[in-house]
Amino acid sequence: MYSIVIFFHIVICILLIIVVLLQQTKGGGMGSVFGGGGGGTDTLFGGKGATPFFVRLTTGLAIGFFVTSLTLVLVSRRPRPTSAVERGMQETPVQPGPHIPEGQPVIPEDQPAFPEEIPGGE
Repeated sequence: MYSIVIFFHIVICILLIIVVLLQQTKGGGMGSVFGGGGGGTDTLFGGKGATPFFVRLTTGLAIGFFVTSLTLVLVSRRPRPTSAVERGMQETPVQPGPHIPEGQPVIPEDQPAFPEEIPGGE
């Protein structure tokens, strides 16, 4: 679901950029290429030019942009499923070991704590 919404979001973003660049500005801009600046009736979008068409298209794309943005936020807030490794780590209880203060050597159980005196030694 997330990848489908991302795809539509990117497509809408690209279309919105193109439509905004094609709109007629005060100086004519790229909109004049499609009949926005000619004023004649034989233009591509008719006598009124492309202005009403581009305004409606921009509005629709902007609404689509906001809807996909909100959908992406809501989808990304859901907790992601945990992997098998994470579930295994959560289920395995940690066995507490003996508390050994820092600086003390660890002595194996089969070795005595104090070495016995060596016979014949000083």
